[in-house]
Amino acid sequence: MMNRRQILATMASATFLASAGKGFAQANQPFRIAALNPITGAGAPYGTGMQKMILAAVDEVNAAGGAGGRMIEVVADDYQSQPQEAVLVAKKLIEIDKVNALVGMWSSGAVLATIPLANDANILLMCTSGAPEITSPSINSKGLVYRFNTTGDGFGKAFAEACERQGFKRPATMAFNNASALGIVEGFRKAWEEKGGEVVETVVYEPKQPSYRSELQRVLAADPDVIVAGSYLPDTTIILREWFQTGETQKWFLPGHAAGPDLFNAIGPDASEGLFVVNSISAETSTAYQSFDAAYRKAMNQPGTTNIYAAMAWDMVIVLALAMEAAGPNADVAQINAKIREIANPPGKQVSSFAEGKEVLKTGEVNYDGASSSVDFNEHADVLPDFDVSVVSNGEARREYVIKI
Repeated sequence: MMNRRQILATMASATFLASAGKGFAQANQPFRIAALNPITGAGAPYGTGMQKMILAAVDEVNAAGGAGGRMIEVVADDYQSQPQEAVLVAKKLIEIDKVNALVGMWSSGAVLATIPLANDANILLMCTSGAPEITSPSINSKGLVYRFNTTGDGFGKAFAEACERQGFKRPATMAFNNASALGIVEGFRKAWEEKGGEVVETVVYEPKQPSYRSELQRVLAADPDVIVAGSYLPDTTIILREWFQTGETQKWFLPGHAAGPDLFNAIGPDASEGLFVVNSISAETSTAYQSFDAAYRKAMNQPGTTNIYAAMAWDMVIVLALAMEAAGPNADVAQINAKIREIANPPGKQVSSFAEGKEVLKTGEVNYDGASSSVDFNEHADVLPDFDVSVVSNGEARREYVIKI
């Protein structure tokens, strides 16, 4: 990962002390944002790609002459997927680096811990996290937080649709004890009960344990035909190894952030065979996605489909830049924030890039159609992407179908 000085050195704009805090802006000063991503910890499989796509999208904005008469400058940092570290890093970014926005946060616990800092500083926070309360009126009291992913409730509905489609009757749940994971299984429970079903057992477990045998036995004792997990890669790896050793044959539904090549390699082809993986997916047929995918392949040597959160990070920058352009020269954070829904939601001419949107904004309104979704924010500042369901076979997850909520 490039450090802060290296990243600043790559930007065309001169180093400066931007006014953040109350959002005051001076003419022609760059607009400074923080690429605050999970480079290490549970989010490590996604964080580097997210950070690189923030930088790539900023390059596109600056190549088009900047937004609202200003170039965008990036300060990058790693919060290690930990709430405590997120608070420490965010304080530094706000108080010392004077950023106007925190962009690309991933884990719900870290976001919930950081929102009060963003609110106090009156700066924007853009995240991919799933905990429903993140954008609730009580937490997002100033309307500065935008979620470019669905809530845990949305994930839960997708899990419930998939379980019904596969014909399961007796689901149980296992969840990591944090806001995001609990949001997924609680969303599943509500959606499943709305379908007339019953969750036969619910187990919540603590992180960083060497074994989860006792929690697993509680679930297995209820004789479920499928186990829905709100989990992450490290704990999922241990749980599935221990489950496979029991000789049980239940099916598993896993969130995409917990299930990928690292998991399949760690537990082996026999244990991973037949796992179901549910994930939000990018807007793969959109023009914006094609631009993102090309940038991701260039930066990471992988297709964009491997990192939905990187597509969200790309969209965060484009949405922010279009709002800056719509707000006009010398706009402060409050004025920019007032334009975000206006440029992201209908009505307006549909655009798929900053350069295209900048041109349209000279004479009219825009509706940005993103790489990760349509990026239409609801009243809570959430969007609703599509989901896919994959089944693991021979150590590889293969898409079976797409679910639209």
